[in-house]
Amino acid sequence: MRHKLNWIWMALLMSAMWAWAQQPPEMPKPGPEQQRLRYFVGDWRTEGDMKASPFGPAGKFTGTDHAVMLGDFFVVTHSDGSGPMGNMKAVSTTAYDPKEKVYTYDEYNSMGQHEISKGSVSGDTWTWTNEEEMGGKKMKGRFILKEASPTSYTFKFDMSEDGNSWTNVMEGKATKVSKTK
Repeated sequence: MRHKLNWIWMALLMSAMWAWAQQPPEMPKPGPEQQRLRYFVGDWRTEGDMKASPFGPAGKFTGTDHAVMLGDFFVVTHSDGSGPMGNMKAVSTTAYDPKEKVYTYDEYNSMGQHEISKGSVSGDTWTWTNEEEMGGKKMKGRFILKEASPTSYTFKFDMSEDGNSWTNVMEGKATKVSKTK
């Protein structure tokens, strides 16, 4: 019995020594896709026009976004805005999913909505798509953002029932008013 206990202790000691001898895992490093997200970091002022749609009535809207990096992998944005449907607040995360090889956008807003979109970037143009239900119908959404400069971009949001015929429901522009880390 004592001999068996000695072997158990010896095995435990060897296992502990082996574990200590291993190199600690390397901290993950952001890839070029995560670095690309840095474009959105800062304080932005947004303005644009809503067209009458299932999202609400037509009219002008304005807003501000405060976006920061969470580590080197995610952008977290706090948004405040007002438009044809009143005031709205939102919090969102933008990231790159290396498994699916797509950008992701996840937003919660004060109107009780949770939106999830997937996106890609080609040159200076970002394209985000999502699917949601509006009035009992499945609708597809397409958000296109075009970088005009390091401190401004234009955007538009289109909707479609079939994914082929699109109707524009929003257009606008954003200007960076300050940089944050």
